[in-house]
Amino acid sequence: MSTIRLPGIGDYDCVGGRPLPADSAPFASRVAFAAAHVVADPHADSTSAVDWTATLRFRHHLWSLGFGVAEAMDTAQRGMGLGWPNARELIVRSGAEAKAVGARIACGAGTDQLSGPASLAQVLAAYEEQVALVEEAGAQVILMASPALAAAATSPEDYLSVYGKLLAQTREPVILHWLGPMFAPALSGYWGSADLDVATGTLLELLRANASKVDGVKLSLLDADRERALRAALPDGVRMYTGDDFNYGELIAEGSDALLGIFDPIAPVASAALRALDNGDTERYETLFAPTVELSRSLFAAPTYHYKTGVVFLAWLTGHQDHFLMVGGAQGARSVPHLAKVFVLADRAGLFTDPDLAVGRMKQLLSVAGLS
Repeated sequence: MSTIRLPGIGDYDCVGGRPLPADSAPFASRVAFAAAHVVADPHADSTSAVDWTATLRFRHHLWSLGFGVAEAMDTAQRGMGLGWPNARELIVRSGAEAKAVGARIACGAGTDQLSGPASLAQVLAAYEEQVALVEEAGAQVILMASPALAAAATSPEDYLSVYGKLLAQTREPVILHWLGPMFAPALSGYWGSADLDVATGTLLELLRANASKVDGVKLSLLDADRERALRAALPDGVRMYTGDDFNYGELIAEGSDALLGIFDPIAPVASAALRALDNGDTERYETLFAPTVELSRSLFAAPTYHYKTGVVFLAWLTGHQDHFLMVGGAQGARSVPHLAKVFVLADRAGLFTDPDLAVGRMKQLLSVAGLS
């Protein structure tokens, strides 16, 4: 047991957790993607540089636990530190790694190569460029919510037109991503209305007209009841991929599949929980997931879009990277007391299989902050 004094908490005894068995086989009862973070290159003279070796190594970590990788999403700081040139390279590199080991990967296709105001035609062309890249990389397409489309669209019909044209062109069924404004404020009013009932109706209209071209919908609104209602209304064969980092435990148990940023830091525990669900052991499933939900609610606390800082912080504490730096300097987006709380909750969730490493690195952070 290692003891550390944490700001706002006091002396804390880090208990650590035992390593859990790893199994790379896909889960039997649910499809589960982990949205993965990127590792910054601490030696580059640019805050946008990526450490490709460490970044790709982490994808293999997720695959080794049975997860598909959701690549170049908001967890990878897409459009929030990770620009399109690096996102493009990330998709190509990760696609090649997935192909080499026969692993599942889906990649975000968006419109972030655009700068400034864009017309609907320009938005469509940007989407088409990125969809083609993802398909060429051998990955499944995730049609990401587009701030450029939100700015250009003047009605629900504009969304139906752009998405309808895209779906007519894709080779394989895609995942649609509805990301709420708590994750990206520029997406307010997506699907053509700030009224979520109206917006949901537009999405369902699109799905009913294109069900054979849609694998599923990733819903990231942090509203469990809305997810339940939409899941029940989906056309046959269209999956609900929960993106609810507040309520994923109960939603997955009820029938949702998953595409989650929280699976990045809690991957070993989440894998064990999903294996328990496969085996019908709901008690173990709930026991494993329950403490991770409290951790996730802290990581994703408002402002929610800063959750990536906690994700990378935990990757550092658990030894998946050797520094706590982020592209765009986003490591400074959360306070030290916030990270101290995350430290405690991560320990209680059993994430620190090497507690001495976690405590040693937390002490380094406190020292740099002048709090040791």
